Amino acid sequence: MDWAEIIVFIVYLLFMLGIGVYFFIKNKTGGEKGYFLGGRKMGPWVTALSAGASDMSAWVLMGLPTAIYASGLGQIWIPVGLILGYALSWIIEAPRLRRFSIVCNDSITVPQYLKNRFLEKSNALQIICAIVFLVAYTIYSASSLVACGKLFNTALHIDTTVAMIIAAVIIVGYTFLGGFSAVCWTDFFQGLLILGGLMMAPIFAATLVDFSQIDAVTANTPNFWNPFTNWTDIASGLAWGLGYFGMPHIIIRFMSLRSQKDMKKSAVIGITWTLLVLCCSVAVGILGLLYLGFDKETNEGSLVFINTVRGIFPSVIAGILLSAVLAASMSTADSQLLSASSSFASDLYKPVFRKNKASDKEMQWAGRIVVLVIAVIALIIALNPNSGSIMDLVEKAWGLFGASMGPTILLSLFWRRFNFKGAIAGISVGAIVDICWIIFFSSTGLYELLPGFIAGMIAAVIVTLITKKPSKEVEELFDKAVKYTD
Repeated sequence: MDWAEIIVFIVYLLFMLGIGVYFFIKNKTGGEKGYFLGGRKMGPWVTALSAGASDMSAWVLMGLPTAIYASGLGQIWIPVGLILGYALSWIIEAPRLRRFSIVCNDSITVPQYLKNRFLEKSNALQIICAIVFLVAYTIYSASSLVACGKLFNTALHIDTTVAMIIAAVIIVGYTFLGGFSAVCWTDFFQGLLILGGLMMAPIFAATLVDFSQIDAVTANTPNFWNPFTNWTDIASGLAWGLGYFGMPHIIIRFMSLRSQKDMKKSAVIGITWTLLVLCCSVAVGILGLLYLGFDKETNEGSLVFINTVRGIFPSVIAGILLSAVLAASMSTADSQLLSASSSFASDLYKPVFRKNKASDKEMQWAGRIVVLVIAVIALIIALNPNSGSIMDLVEKAWGLFGASMGPTILLSLFWRRFNFKGAIAGISVGAIVDICWIIFFSSTGLYELLPGFIAGMIAAVIVTLITKKPSKEVEELFDKAVKYTD
């Protein structure tokens, strides 16, 4: 074992846990809104980097570089789709979602916003959303724990099971204690670390590569430099961008921003960060191949970034840069756990089980218990060797969220005629088509998010048009939200 790397990891993990303790003490009087939404007091830098870090899981340091390393630029359409989708979500969706969530009875979760948007007494929409959240976030969190296990096992030769348990304890610790504020601030620091690690690795690798050997190194992948491999890769890659419109743990950041005037600054920061991270991730894959040469174990273990960093830098620096993998895993897992717990507490526990009689303190503890339960289930999935790779788990969770929530959220923000029944249809059909595509049509090679998103959008529009239009009060609420300023 390299003790310098171990010490760096321990210091980093203790720092993350310390942030959770700080906000636990600070938020004792913050109530439900403080725990689940940070009291809508997040600044533009924290909001932007937190949104980016919660989005970019260990996939951006392990999965994407390895996909480029093994297959070439034919895999570049996923980062292209993500950049386009993320930019559009900040420019088109974010300003309206923040305004609408405030006007719609100061909603603190996405399902709560949708219910309040239509002035509905029925809890049907919240229940459907909560079920989707719990399923998708459990799978998503499992991918982050798998990544942590691989990192510790490969870099420090710690048993994978032990590593996953340690990671789960740390992540649950600061999420359990500090809530949304702790998650956002840890994500802020982790976002800086992810960007730093991804920028340094390819820059230093480029100084050590013999570029005259490019043709020899890429000889085993004849189409390495060709991005136009086939239409399904292009369509599926671009479809990843659709996921942003319905990704609760990302768009909840839009709702937490302290003022509308901070929106533009936060958007510029967030889009720039994501663009740099994805470009550097692609560069790691290309330069990693030129620096390391093709290696079967590196490919199968998604170890391009890890092996490149360990080959170039001394132990202490390598430990700091490899902490970026921890940062990517943890910053995504904590956001997922908090979003799932807030959805359960605010959208199921309070309105359904407690009939809106739960106190703020009770709500916080209900959310904390759900964090523990989901983390345990995610750990069980991660420990199962048949659960799939990091990329497989992320792909399924991302697709389910994008297909079910994306069309409905967009229509709720931009279509005055949109109604409650249309929203239920959009979420339900999008989720069902997404799941059925995985089961019956995965052999087509087309990412299930695309047909699921299209089906959800069509179902929402058709059901809205064939059912009664919203009441005058709902239409007035829409108009008020559009004009809202602060």
